[in-house]
Amino acid sequence: MSQTPHTRTRQFDTLLVANRGEIACRVMRTARAMGLRTVAVYSDADASARHVREADEAVRLGPAAARDSYLKVEAVVEAAKRTGAGAIHPGYGFLSENGGFVEALDQAGIVFVGPPASAIAAMGDKSAAKARMADAGVPLVPGYHGNDQDDALLKTEADKIGYPVLLKASAGGGGKGMRVVESGADFQAALDGCRRESQAAFGDTRMLIEKYLTQPRHVEVQVFCDSHGNGVYLFERDCSVQRRHQKVLEEAPAPGMTAELRREMGDAAVRAAKEIGYVGAGTVEFLLDADGSFFFMEMNTRLQVEHPVTEMITGQDLVEWQLRVAMGEALPCTQDELTITGHSFEARLYAEDPDQDFLPATGLLTQFAMDLEGAGLDPARVRLDSGVETGDAVSMHYDPMLAKLIVHGDDRDQALATLNRALAALDVQGVVTNRAFLQRLATHPAFKACDLDTRFIERNEATLFAPKQYSIEAYAGAALVGLNQLARECESDSPWDRHDGFRLNAPHSIRIALCDPAHVQDSEDADTVVVVDGTRHSGEALWTLTIRGETLTASLQPLAGDAVAVTLNGHRRRLQARRDGNVVVMVDPRGETRLFWRRIDAIDHGHHEAESTLTAPMHGTVVALLVEPGQRVEKGMPLMVMEAMKMEHTMTAPADGHVENFHFQGGDTVGQGDVLLEFAADE
Repeated sequence: MSQTPHTRTRQFDTLLVANRGEIACRVMRTARAMGLRTVAVYSDADASARHVREADEAVRLGPAAARDSYLKVEAVVEAAKRTGAGAIHPGYGFLSENGGFVEALDQAGIVFVGPPASAIAAMGDKSAAKARMADAGVPLVPGYHGNDQDDALLKTEADKIGYPVLLKASAGGGGKGMRVVESGADFQAALDGCRRESQAAFGDTRMLIEKYLTQPRHVEVQVFCDSHGNGVYLFERDCSVQRRHQKVLEEAPAPGMTAELRREMGDAAVRAAKEIGYVGAGTVEFLLDADGSFFFMEMNTRLQVEHPVTEMITGQDLVEWQLRVAMGEALPCTQDELTITGHSFEARLYAEDPDQDFLPATGLLTQFAMDLEGAGLDPARVRLDSGVETGDAVSMHYDPMLAKLIVHGDDRDQALATLNRALAALDVQGVVTNRAFLQRLATHPAFKACDLDTRFIERNEATLFAPKQYSIEAYAGAALVGLNQLARECESDSPWDRHDGFRLNAPHSIRIALCDPAHVQDSEDADTVVVVDGTRHSGEALWTLTIRGETLTASLQPLAGDAVAVTLNGHRRRLQARRDGNVVVMVDPRGETRLFWRRIDAIDHGHHEAESTLTAPMHGTVVALLVEPGQRVEKGMPLMVMEAMKMEHTMTAPADGHVENFHFQGGDTVGQGDVLLEFAADE
């Protein structure tokens, strides 16, 4: 039986955002544009976070742990009362789908920017929700959603449905308490595991069973209802690219969607919302099979993480819609007034390491920026929703998502090209992220060809995580970027302040070894050696490179920020590049390259300190020894002078310590790479 919500007319001038990170910043941006005063809440870990800095007021909730801060209903309500906030927007996660929180706000006379508690409860129990959806004529995946939870009965129902089946926690979400069961022999162990996970996460062991579709797409429909009985759908999003049942890339509209199928799914989604008396923004999630049949999965009774792609293709601000509906206004548009323009992608930037099984990362963001102008990107087509800035700390206490990169194009191909360029322009340093993995996804041939399903990453794991292959151009670029960074670090008004192991007064030769950072401990046979000959002047590096027997002429021009222009044999390429410790990182629209960089001549500091030697950077003659064996010296002090090509080069101390002995005397001829002296660094 469908329900009709009660009409509400509730005005407010102050909004408290009961969340953190990018969604709190995003909600406050629209609230301020509507003339509302904004209030942030924070934990001890977020005392100086971006959402706190951007709010008009902020109130401390408690310690870092979410259960002691962001999940404390009474603390959030008290913060609203203290600041005079007439409404609370919950964002997503935390208290956004907590019916008890909504009831507490109702009792306090504070507007909840979201659905009534009854609607949240109706969709919070997945088994009961599916029964309601069946009554509303919304298609369901064949399965068992009953109350009888006897192990033997569940096994019988799974056998009837036919394997593979999907076991899901009835009260679950976020992939917890969810497993695919391939055969009857695996059922009991999977059931036991799901129940343990569900009990730990939700305090509930009830399960439902569904037929597991082997290659479905995850397509969801954005719905919106007001308190006047109106309901519309703002089209669909494809969220098939997932890891561990969590979305990574989303797009709108869904590829291959016909007008008829879009209307059928949209109408079904609105029926689902009206069945439970829904008010506000909600998302009805479906599995779309290859034959065009679709099945209800669940309804998220809140704003979704991926809502910006819908905003991009419709031109609507969904947070503004939420706030206006919460004030009791009617929906801004009718169904006939809503249209789709172009295509949009969203990529979720996480602080995690995809190459280490997506292990979450923490640390200090030493750089967080995106050079739109330098990358030739239209600001109207690229949007970065983030909750962090340069200098912010990434905490271990919360979700690792740092930001969402959203792009728009006239069609899917154009939007995808813009996404790749924008990912390349995103400069994040100090914390490991999945940015390079997102580029690998977005440039994958199967993704470009719309060969999508919920097992996309698993199905393409071999190519997404293939061993890295490096081109001659990659090695050349890395060599130059590393040298440029070294030169910048060594810049000084006085030439005698240079501490890089030699004096650069004329063309010279340098040897650099490069390898995959993952293979640094392997044999040096795995390294590729780049021999660099050339000079520097007027801020531009001019070189001749020899790599695997191939010779290239090269130059490097620093641009704004971390951007550089590398020219190889007349082919100029712009990229973001930096040296992160001993690793050179280069990013362009084709992807990211990371190479371990080390000098294997006299100015390889790490090599000097490990080997306690200095080697000749070029063929030449020893001119003079400047210290005595055993004499204590400080880092950077001149030790000996070499002459090559009628120019002198001074070798300096790589660290505080003393020269144990010289291998050559004044007038001796030395070859490139010859060990000149033994050096002992202070312990």
